Amino acid sequence: MDFHYILGIHAKNRVLQAGKVQELLTEYGCSIRTRIGLHHVATDQCAADGVILLELFGDEATCRELQSKLESVAGVEVKTMIFEH
Repeated sequence: MDFHYILGIHAKNRVLQAGKVQELLTEYGCSIRTRIGLHHVATDQCAADGVILLELFGDEATCRELQSKLESVAGVEVKTMIFEH
């Protein structure tokens, strides 16, 4: 792999989308090198939306396949960063 393929996933309603997103992340688990989850938490609430950052590993076709499947989940926004060596 001669590039870093980074996905930013914004789930606008974690309660509704978490199951499908997690299912896809499990399906492509061998292609995920790093996973970081970010969401706002306060003493009196947990935010409804959240962001997941993924550093992917493997061939570009598999990375794009995961991206496409995530984008097909209603209410999920995906952004991509690709850094070539």
